[in-house]
Amino acid sequence: MFVAPRYGTGSLADLFPSVLAGLGVPGADDRLGLGLGVDRVCVLLIDGLGYEALAANPAAAPFLSGLAPVSLTAGFPTTTATSLGSLGVGSPPGEHGIVGYLLNIPGYDHLLNPLAWRLHGDPSRADLRTELVPEEFQPLPTVFERAVADGIAVAQVSPRDQAGSGLTRAVLRGCEFRPQLSFGDLVANVADALRCGPRSLVYTYHGELDLTGHVRGPSSRSWELELTNADRLAAALAEQLPPGAALLVTADHGMVELNGRVDFDTTDALREGVRELGGEARARHVYTLAGAAADVAAIWQDTLGADFEVLTRDEAVARCWFGPRVTRTIAERIGDLVVVARGRRGVIRSGIEPMQSRLVGHHGSLTPAEMNVPLCVFRA
Repeated sequence: MFVAPRYGTGSLADLFPSVLAGLGVPGADDRLGLGLGVDRVCVLLIDGLGYEALAANPAAAPFLSGLAPVSLTAGFPTTTATSLGSLGVGSPPGEHGIVGYLLNIPGYDHLLNPLAWRLHGDPSRADLRTELVPEEFQPLPTVFERAVADGIAVAQVSPRDQAGSGLTRAVLRGCEFRPQLSFGDLVANVADALRCGPRSLVYTYHGELDLTGHVRGPSSRSWELELTNADRLAAALAEQLPPGAALLVTADHGMVELNGRVDFDTTDALREGVRELGGEARARHVYTLAGAAADVAAIWQDTLGADFEVLTRDEAVARCWFGPRVTRTIAERIGDLVVVARGRRGVIRSGIEPMQSRLVGHHGSLTPAEMNVPLCVFRA
């Protein structure tokens, strides 16, 4: 079963516009009906925390579970770069343009990895920030820029390697960046930033749960214990809120464990007519040779079977998976075919992506475990 993204009414792209409305920013729409009406807000994103996974582990996350989480949808595909784009711009992927983990950029002979802002498989061009300027690649104003323009003190507290990165400049630009050194440093930085100015907004990020889920699996004891750490972080942030402030906790995607793998690099049929393979194991962008899309679609559907759905670009766009509007420029970044996993299998690349191919936990598709993310609200 697939879950359609609820753009405009209940998706991750609607969170910050609703927060800005609660902070009194003119023109901002409380799309989620949060009714915050506060002067200070902290948003904590826990990478990799699905709504279903949180609901299944209440003892491991007593603080978050006690906040009666509601479910939002991520966008499509359910991957970090795309979700951070939706979060930071307040728009679906069809408008902000980060449409996958690996995506086509016309004029380049390799695919773009927006998390690293480099070309996949081309070590000679490790930093594209000068050549592919992030502010031009994604020109829409971010929610942070909108907040600052209305006089709100805005800060991001995140790992130092995210400072000035291509993705940060593209979708999270416009605020003070405060690098986090540790658990305690994150909490202290957030608490300090929240007390700046008459109104404040702080965004912060926890990435260890996603890493643990990828390597050990989201059903592992390691993942459960890391969830407890994330829960303690949220509780510590809540304890440090100034009076009248609100803490919102959400995530970018959930995760599943694969029970089967189809290897593109060793399956001759899948490579026929394919120019480049983008996306990731659970949601692939297939860029075909000229005129080959229909034949490739038939071969892929026959080879992969009912566990996968193979759509043309136009079909995926018509389903509004990337949002109600997809510009022509952004449509060129989407695969000629979009291949999405229904069950628990994935299309891996053992030769080109050996590390990713060995991971236990994956995401990208529209299944409930991957698509639904929690929203927890705590008011000081």
